Amino acid sequence: MPPRRIVDLSHRIRAGLITYPGLPAPTIEPHLTRKASRAVYAPGTEFAMDVITMIGNTGTYLDSPFHRYADGSDLAGLDLDTLLGLPAEVVHLSGEAGRGIAASALREFAPGSAVLLHTGWDAHFGTAAYASRAPFLTEDGARALVDAGVALVGIDSLNIDDTESGGSRPAHSILLAAGIHVVEHLTRLGELPEHGALFTAAPPAIEGLGTFPVRAFAEIPAS
Repeated sequence: MPPRRIVDLSHRIRAGLITYPGLPAPTIEPHLTRKASRAVYAPGTEFAMDVITMIGNTGTYLDSPFHRYADGSDLAGLDLDTLLGLPAEVVHLSGEAGRGIAASALREFAPGSAVLLHTGWDAHFGTAAYASRAPFLTEDGARALVDAGVALVGIDSLNIDDTESGGSRPAHSILLAAGIHVVEHLTRLGELPEHGALFTAAPPAIEGLGTFPVRAFAEIPAS
């Protein structure tokens, strides 16, 4: 393989992690401990088996169309071609004034790309500040990305929508209706160049579920 650098863009999941205020934190409990497994397996052989209970909106996760629309594709119905090795177009917005990312803040993007919105808000992840005055994508910004034909939109913030404007979710509604995946709670986007990286974020193929954590990462070719 050609030389490359991998940047992990995912938050680590652990028991008790609060990703989105008001949603339950994951629990991790043993199903079979190493000590107990010694009575099951041959001498010198032991295993640990654990059970994790969590809501799909945990850590860095992907929203499929089913998350918003009952007739949309669930996690098992997603095409891997729209999740793996996508050309990453990073929009560096960290430090800019204002919360809403409008169409005017975007540029032209190639069809099929992953547009990653770097706001720097991931610095607050896991704190009370993360849930207040978070950056988001505006309705006209979402429409511009649909018109561009991108495959995926990611953000390092609390939500792709403004959660402080009532129950309206225009960015989710517009993007997911167009079959564009949404990845929220990314991190380390500041380490990526505007162009040239490849982005991957693939969830398990779970039927009847619309949202689940991903191991999102970028591949940057060595210079």
